[in-house]
Amino acid sequence: MSSDDKLIIETPEQTALEFPLAGIGSRSLALAIDTLLQIGVLIVLGIIAGIVAYAGVFPQFGKQWTYAILILAAFLSQFGYFAFFETIWNGRTPGKRWTRLRVITDSGRPLGAQGAILRNLMRIVDALPSLYAIGIITSLISAQNKRVGDYVAGTVVIHEKPAEGGRMIWDSPASQLLTAPQSRTLAPAELQLVEAFLERRPSLQEDVRRSMARQIADRVNQGLAGSPEATHEPEKFLEALAEQSRNVARFR
Repeated sequence: MSSDDKLIIETPEQTALEFPLAGIGSRSLALAIDTLLQIGVLIVLGIIAGIVAYAGVFPQFGKQWTYAILILAAFLSQFGYFAFFETIWNGRTPGKRWTRLRVITDSGRPLGAQGAILRNLMRIVDALPSLYAIGIITSLISAQNKRVGDYVAGTVVIHEKPAEGGRMIWDSPASQLLTAPQSRTLAPAELQLVEAFLERRPSLQEDVRRSMARQIADRVNQGLAGSPEATHEPEKFLEALAEQSRNVARFR
């Protein structure tokens, strides 16, 4: 569900995950950046085509094959650009990365290759009749700012919020985070809850992320030996605890 420009997902463990939805303005800015990059690629390819035509380079390869490759590259740069980057960059293009946006599924999970290809094939529809008119209208009437491609692929675009100083709080090695041995590893349901939070935290606002980390840490800490990290560094505590539980499961 969505509320006040946020996507709220209830996990099976009754924990709410909140994702701030991206509006038309920020999405348009990301699209403008990506479009400029695409135009830049076309200009480069045009220069190469001109060199082939007038300077007679690559004679042994044949101009026709050279032109065919350039045309294919131009086609891929226009129609494969978004799907390619959203697949390899986990829901982000260069424009979305610059504006701190990310595409995720309606369930809050990372975008896969199939979803990236499907949502971007529908750009042809969203762009009709011109200037993304259908996409803009659809986003305006959608509670989650979805264009046609988002509806077909089951995706939403969200804002990403960095940690303080632009550095992610979980950059520290997990092996340095727990100082006291735990009396047990996480139960499967607890580990699933912790991993769901760790997977989705880059997309959460800082205050929401901290509050959620503390709530989850307090919950799992009740069955442990009362580790002080759960209170002082809840995110680091959860990351290390998840790694510890995975390692134990791996060697069983």
